[in-house]
Amino acid sequence: MIPLNAYVAVSAVLFLTGLLGVLIRRNFIIVLMAVEIMLNAANINLVAFSHYLESMAGQLVALFVIAIAAGEAAVGLAIIIVVFRGKISTNVDEMNLLKW
Repeated sequence: MIPLNAYVAVSAVLFLTGLLGVLIRRNFIIVLMAVEIMLNAANINLVAFSHYLESMAGQLVALFVIAIAAGEAAVGLAIIIVVFRGKISTNVDEMNLLKW
């Protein structure tokens, strides 16, 4: 059986990778992918602690997080399509289409 420390370590590495992707990258698609990685890291923690504590609550919350991540991906891809149709840069710093 894999110890809880291993799950937490993998989750921490994934979360830090996602955080660095959000902070360093300026491409909107990569930022969305980094947010998805961070949500998956949270899901790993939720399921690992749920199994460790022998409770289904963490797995139910992980299911809701997966649904929210799917909605976030759909909305993010819709925004990217609108930006590409308008021939606007995908650089996060240069996008001011949705400001006004």
